[in-house]
Amino acid sequence: MPDEQVDIVNEQDEVLYSTSKQEAHKKGLLHRTVIAEVINSDGNWLLVKQSSNKQDAGQYVSPIGGHVQAGESTSEAIKREAFEELGISRFTFKLKGKCIYNRTVSGRKENHYFIIYEIRSDEKPILNEESESFKKFSPKELKTALRKSPEIFGDAFFPVIECCYPDLLKL
Repeated sequence: MPDEQVDIVNEQDEVLYSTSKQEAHKKGLLHRTVIAEVINSDGNWLLVKQSSNKQDAGQYVSPIGGHVQAGESTSEAIKREAFEELGISRFTFKLKGKCIYNRTVSGRKENHYFIIYEIRSDEKPILNEESESFKKFSPKELKTALRKSPEIFGDAFFPVIECCYPDLLKL
């Protein structure tokens, strides 16, 4: 399968050109990634524990995260990723915020323009191979875990929380 194409963007999220995802990671080029927090009607957060072959292995992360393909809208990408990663298709979503996150992981440079959504859904998740399990956290449980056991969460989860849910980090 040919390498997925992504749009390279500037810090204002303006498309500059398209290239392969592999090239974007190799050169550390800024490109879009959609991220979504999934919250059910009881207010509980669904987080997934990453599989052993993924970055942040064994840690809880946002349940939906994936690259926006070249020319794809972010709303199209969030719908596609929600189905691919959790098997859900009946949900509402809203944009929560944007931030830039970069790191070197698994031998590649990730320079992601995070576009963060909140999904509301009560559908039971069907995990793909990227996740080994899931857990539902009440807002209080999540806030406590972020403070007392931050090591159980993947690194990329923190900028999402800082950007869009800063009250979870307050004492």
